[in-house]
Amino acid sequence: MDRELDKNLSYSRVSVNDLILFCIHNIILNGEKCNFERLVKECFTLFPDTIKFLRYPIWPDSRKLDRPLRSLRKEKLIIGDPKTYFILTKTGEERALAISKRLRQGKLL
Repeated sequence: MDRELDKNLSYSRVSVNDLILFCIHNIILNGEKCNFERLVKECFTLFPDTIKFLRYPIWPDSRKLDRPLRSLRKEKLIIGDPKTYFILTKTGEERALAISKRLRQGKLL
């Protein structure tokens, strides 16, 4: 998969929760375990404007993933925590596939 985003297109209309689900799905699809550090890297690589520090935009602000991850667990879309790793539930995987399709159709990825 091409990791380069077209800088002229915006993914800002996609919720942070959906971007996180997409990233978890991508990591797992690549045969990796999705631990917290790997998730931060994936989110920042694909969607830097979403999780960057305001004063230091070249660095990811991992705190911006905290509440969305809790929300995704509460919605039963993911299982896991920052101390172990994250996996998608069946419902989470279905939603991640729909998000992936939406992002690709919008040529955001």
